[in-house]
Amino acid sequence: MHMQHCNLLCLPENYQMKYYLYHGLSWPQLSYVAEDDMGQIVGYVLAKMEEESEEDPHGHITSLAVRRSHRRLGLAQKLMDQTARAMVECFNAKYVSLHVRKSNRAALNLYTNTLKFTISEIEPKYYADGEDAFAMKRDLCSFALQNDVTPADPNSFFDNKKNEDK
Repeated sequence: MHMQHCNLLCLPENYQMKYYLYHGLSWPQLSYVAEDDMGQIVGYVLAKMEEESEEDPHGHITSLAVRRSHRRLGLAQKLMDQTARAMVECFNAKYVSLHVRKSNRAALNLYTNTLKFTISEIEPKYYADGEDAFAMKRDLCSFALQNDVTPADPNSFFDNKKNEDK
């Protein structure tokens, strides 16, 4: 309930409680919260693995929020890096994707400059209000190498040529 409350304070897109429960029950390793000194949730990341995909294993960030009072402290980066680490360690995820409003400059700066996401495509009218979204991806292979993360299956995770040779 506290994650949902944080979402309501921070973002125009809101989810029903069952959506948070679904993520928590299906991928408990992937969602994280940031709390203040009083135990109040001031930020969270809600993440999942993409289940029905013929591509490499990959995750998706459903939602990331940090309360205004706690922004610019590095919490969003810490939450995103922790989720990325868990995606690699638990599921061998090769990349993580997300959607962001084209008008959200602060988030775009975080994703492109700090977290090294790249824009993969534009999804027209993605949001309920008709705004377009950038679909973005972050390479988790280079993240794992740079941050000394051990993948669930190191042989298949780092063996990019294996599939190219077939």
